[in-house]
Amino acid sequence: MRFSNSHLAKKSNPNRNLQRERWSWIGPLLWSFLGMIAIVTFFFFFITPRNPFLVLGPKLLKEKQRCNLFKGHWVKEARGAGMYTNWSCPTIPESKNCFKQGRKDMDFVNWRWKPDECELPRFDPTAFLHLLRGKKLAFIGDSVSRNHMESLLCILSQVETPQDVYKDSEDRFRRWYFPKTELTLIMLWTKFLVAGKERVVNGTGTGVFDLQLDKLDDGWTRHLPDIDYAIISSGHWFFRPLYLHEGTNIVDCVYCNDPNITTHNPDFALKMALRVAFKYINDCQSCGKLVTFVRTFSPAHFEDGIWNTGGYCNRTSPLSAKEIDFESFDWKLRDIQIEEMEKANREGETTTGRRFKAIDVTMAMMMRGDGHPGEFWGNKWMRGYNDCVHWCMPGPIDAWSDLLMAVMRK
Repeated sequence: MRFSNSHLAKKSNPNRNLQRERWSWIGPLLWSFLGMIAIVTFFFFFITPRNPFLVLGPKLLKEKQRCNLFKGHWVKEARGAGMYTNWSCPTIPESKNCFKQGRKDMDFVNWRWKPDECELPRFDPTAFLHLLRGKKLAFIGDSVSRNHMESLLCILSQVETPQDVYKDSEDRFRRWYFPKTELTLIMLWTKFLVAGKERVVNGTGTGVFDLQLDKLDDGWTRHLPDIDYAIISSGHWFFRPLYLHEGTNIVDCVYCNDPNITTHNPDFALKMALRVAFKYINDCQSCGKLVTFVRTFSPAHFEDGIWNTGGYCNRTSPLSAKEIDFESFDWKLRDIQIEEMEKANREGETTTGRRFKAIDVTMAMMMRGDGHPGEFWGNKWMRGYNDCVHWCMPGPIDAWSDLLMAVMRK
């Protein structure tokens, strides 16, 4: 008698159907499990906001909000500011490349800013690029503001190579573009924020400026509608003779010694300029959801003179918090910036919804007289003069990006 293979299989495995029935539930359960994973994945990556900082738990967020990031001290750390080196950053400017210009002591990079009440997370360039994907971040201010952009550019260039898309003849207006994340960094140069013009005699600048308090410098204001985030800073250019105008009238002055005009210190002129600038931002109808960060005053550290009278800065380690003077003029400028920023933020919250936040670097940088280029800035046209205003890269200025990211996290 002949039997088919299927018949033989049934005869030789009488329990196979029973086993198949016992395990038949595995398939549907497995597919259900995979389906749940797909739904959760879709919700997490596509439905929730694409902000890597929102995954922080409510308790951790509350702790971060309580912490004063700007009150603290510098702690020794081998990594220090070493998110890049003077060789690994292709965009580092010669004048800030202190090691290339001959500086030998390296200890000034081995310090990290530590808030007294919490930890300050190190800057995460990948997360930052992700957070600002497709956005435009502008630095509005003087050469110290440009120094900040140069530091951030070096940090970000370690994970994505930026494209240099614009540079003016004086290297004051710059634009860099990160093609993968479509982030644009912009430098908008302005000495005073308001319109200012130097008085010239026989073709030579006098160092005396006329400032128009009812008119802003359009070198930066005309770009505002195209900007998502602005970091505004100012201060160093106000330490010179200034005549303050409203319309055609001179209303006040700084360092002018004119008996017919009310004389003020530089903090008054800075306050007026900030007030006009912040009002313009709040009133700007075409500026969208612009967020403005105010980076507070970063002090110079000239000793035994100023830049053109033999002043120098040759310290090799930070000061402690107990050694800094909170009665100094540097701190007074910082207080004015914070005061005007808070007024602008209150006004923005009640009218246009604009936000102003502080990146308060003053306390941290008052301690860092060791972080300037000093004589190591490579300016062959100004030999014998020291740069105690700008900051070496890498160096303490890199902590500004730590603080910027922490403020954004809040």
